Amino acid sequence: MAMGIEKKPKARSGAREIAAKASDRAPPRVQSAARAMAILVAVAESPHGLRAMEIAKTLGLGRQTTYHLLHTLIGCGMLARSPEGLHVLGLQMATLADAFVRQLAAPEHLAPLVRRIAQETGETAYAVAWREGEIVNLVAAPGSNAIHAMTVPQGYHRHAHARATGKLLLAHATKEIREGYLATHRLDRRTANTLTSRKALEREFERIREDGYARDREEFALGLCCLAVPVGSGPATFAIGISAPSAAFEAKLEGYLKIMRRAIRAG
Repeated sequence: MAMGIEKKPKARSGAREIAAKASDRAPPRVQSAARAMAILVAVAESPHGLRAMEIAKTLGLGRQTTYHLLHTLIGCGMLARSPEGLHVLGLQMATLADAFVRQLAAPEHLAPLVRRIAQETGETAYAVAWREGEIVNLVAAPGSNAIHAMTVPQGYHRHAHARATGKLLLAHATKEIREGYLATHRLDRRTANTLTSRKALEREFERIREDGYARDREEFALGLCCLAVPVGSGPATFAIGISAPSAAFEAKLEGYLKIMRRAIRAG
């Protein structure tokens, strides 16, 4: 039985962020291109596709602008219209999706390591790294226990402050990188346990550096706890994490740590 990692947000945050940047005082050089990207993200984040008016309302675009952009994206094969009249991703997006998976691939030594940790702990395991100023999931392996966490999608990069792997890499980053990240990312409250103040996070970062590992106790999703350890010596470049049902996490924490650290040392 897989446990979900997050509820679908009411606001399509990725699309809204792109649309907002397209309307800023210092907008992207080609505003229409940014708006087209925002539409693609909005459609991708929707469960079954969106109608034109839903897209316009979600992104704060004018009706005429929305229809022109949709017509262009459909003509390029990036979007298509379903029999129900919804705008869905077009077949050309498959080329982008395939290239994304290929180009974001983790270093060769990480994938086998993640699979080994998932097998030995029975929990969902994944590896993350810094990419383009974000803390991104590179590879994941599902757990084998009867109840385990849903696999985190490749490329997932949001809410690093609420994820064990994110907190670990932030804790070990240089002050400049950490401050830059925290200054440009909202500390959204995922659950009642999420740390949303800079002071609380700085205390957490100190603890992580002292302990050599990071954890989140239902900070990202209710019912799930996560554990993360660094890969390599010196400033952490990669982190490997596992997600486990909260009921079992505390009792198995020390065992998880031993398995993860032993696997990392063995390479």
